[in-house]
Amino acid sequence: MGISAIKKYFLYLPLTITALTLTSCGGDDNSSDDGSKGGNGGNVRNFNCNIATVSNPEITCLQYPRLRGGNSKVITHSSKGFGVNYSVEWDSDIKSQRWTCYILTKENSKKKVSRYYGDKDAIPGAANSSYPFDPNLSAGEYWDDDYYYGSGFDHGHICPSNDRLYNNEVNYQTFFLTNMQPQYSVFNGSSSAHKFSGLWINMEDFVYNTGKNLKDGDTLFICKGGTIDKESQILTRIKGKLIVPKYFFCTLLLKDSRGLRTLGFWFEHSNVYHGDDPLVDYTMTIDEIEQLTGIDFFCNLPDDTEEKVEKKCYPIDWGLK
Repeated sequence: MGISAIKKYFLYLPLTITALTLTSCGGDDNSSDDGSKGGNGGNVRNFNCNIATVSNPEITCLQYPRLRGGNSKVITHSSKGFGVNYSVEWDSDIKSQRWTCYILTKENSKKKVSRYYGDKDAIPGAANSSYPFDPNLSAGEYWDDDYYYGSGFDHGHICPSNDRLYNNEVNYQTFFLTNMQPQYSVFNGSSSAHKFSGLWINMEDFVYNTGKNLKDGDTLFICKGGTIDKESQILTRIKGKLIVPKYFFCTLLLKDSRGLRTLGFWFEHSNVYHGDDPLVDYTMTIDEIEQLTGIDFFCNLPDDTEEKVEKKCYPIDWGLK
């Protein structure tokens, strides 16, 4: 796949693209449809797509990046009446999450329940605690303590709690420690001086509002995370163990009646407040974020489609000025 540094251009691809096989990939019969499934079917040319497995059939959906392999594993959380909630790529060697991906639609962005609050007196990591250990991990695959507490860093959601208020189960699942990365409070949006304002929470609000305002049949595919693979992109390690990313990213692919378009965000993780900065200042093409992270986003698109949509973005078309 070609990597381009071209920025701030715009491309729509008609939905008559025959290469895309559109199937349900993120909901079930009682919830919002629909994610779109890519893959390598028919005459589609796609050499870098994920291959579905018995344990992870969902990884051919468009929100998924190319899997790392090795000792990294995909953990998918689902809920009856909702379908797939989100997936995480977890690196068991360094005990950190590489990314979380999920979709937003008009239906699944509806708010029907209140946010989960755990028992503050519970043992850290317990199922009833504020931030439970992920039950899909085995001993030795994760740190056996919640090192966030007392570290000076927030539990930073990657799939936000606010995006998953459809039912209690999907909201609870967003609090698993596998869906967290350490974040400064002024970045995350929880500092007392700048409550509910910061680069990360401002981006989260933008993404949620984009999903909430979609029309029936439209889908926003999202992949977000922090940098964990290059030493130059790691800020520090809490207690010499838990990685604190130096940068955070968000990649978006929108499928609507006008076609497909992409947008990327790249943020330096700083303890300096930048919540008043325009989000447009932090936009990038998907190609550029791929260069920085080494992650192949939206790999399940047909190769020619992926190449075209990832090298161009036009923030003004997303309402960013």
